[in-house]
Amino acid sequence: MKRKIFLIFLYLYALVFSVSKAVRFPNSWSEAHWMLDYRFGFIKRGLAGEVFGLFFNKNEWNILLVSSVILAVLYISLLIIAFRETFKRRENVTWKVIFYLTFFLSQYIVFSAHLIGYLDHIIFLLAILAVQLIKYKKILLASIIVSISILVHEISFFLMLPICFFALIVNEIPNGRFSLKSIFSSGLLTKTGLLLALPVIVTLGISVHQELYGGNNHFIIFNYLKQFKFIGEKAADSVAGAYTGKFSVYLADEGRYFFSRVFFSKASVMYGIPILFLLYVVYKVFQKIDVYLFLLLAATTLFPLLLHAIAWDTYRIWSFPYMILFLGFWILSSKFKNEIYSPQKISVFEIVIFIVSVLLVSLVPNILMDNETERFSLLQRVLIMLPVFFMAGYYLKASKKVF
Repeated sequence: MKRKIFLIFLYLYALVFSVSKAVRFPNSWSEAHWMLDYRFGFIKRGLAGEVFGLFFNKNEWNILLVSSVILAVLYISLLIIAFRETFKRRENVTWKVIFYLTFFLSQYIVFSAHLIGYLDHIIFLLAILAVQLIKYKKILLASIIVSISILVHEISFFLMLPICFFALIVNEIPNGRFSLKSIFSSGLLTKTGLLLALPVIVTLGISVHQELYGGNNHFIIFNYLKQFKFIGEKAADSVAGAYTGKFSVYLADEGRYFFSRVFFSKASVMYGIPILFLLYVVYKVFQKIDVYLFLLLAATTLFPLLLHAIAWDTYRIWSFPYMILFLGFWILSSKFKNEIYSPQKISVFEIVIFIVSVLLVSLVPNILMDNETERFSLLQRVLIMLPVFFMAGYYLKASKKVF
């Protein structure tokens, strides 16, 4: 019981620290998304504002209220999953603690707090729901949830669809024995089609509509948003451009920077090393599953990085793999029984890599939106992190599994 309370406090401490570094009120960009709906005809990302308008007056206070509730529910869901999976089985508790502690300190948590009010949080809440539905073999319902999420924001195609496909694969294959033969079995092909068909059709429909008619409403959307005092002219113009811009134009403008953003940016080190470390943790925990299944998870985790070819917000995009990997770890933990786990021992070298990853996610300042900077100086961060290192070191020593 004492150990459970200790680890719960450790996760909460890490989460609160990460949130505190960058949390703020929703900015004009985020607020503008909630103001848009289908009043001017169909537009991409219009569903959230349409539903919001059915239940609330569209003002700053209600946007803050709804955004705060969404973010709180997301954090509570993440904590519940982490607690349950940590304590579900006695095997590999140390590796699980390392995984979840790194996640709660990660740049994803920092950016989720900083981008309060944006639509990403709805997407990941719906992703948790869709994965849960797949576990219960409610594949059609999961497909509908993914399609709804794509109407909330088309980025769902990159964030939700791959991890839902991974969840389906894991849920359907026996004992982790992944193979091309199992993928092309008639039963799995049917279920894959049931899961993917509707979201793909919705995505293609939005893409075609955007190419043909997307640019028609820029002036109308801009003037509509500009009438609200809490949305500045710059934000109104930016959001109008985002809602009416063609995907082909995004690709032409941003595609040239893809390789530099993925392989040669500051984020490649700041985010890349901890993400690779977390993938290594998953490999250590689930060594006995088929290697191809692990490679599928790695590809699913890194799939959101393709967004670098069409979007400029490099650091936000680099934060997505953390959340995808969190969901992947949950999917594997929920599926496989005790015998699938590897031994719990952790080497000194692995502890060093763990410390390096924690230092990168907790002490190196992130480049935030709107030219804002994170709270806490380097000295303050070090002092705040000392209890984390003390508690983690105490736990590793107490586990008697370090050699």
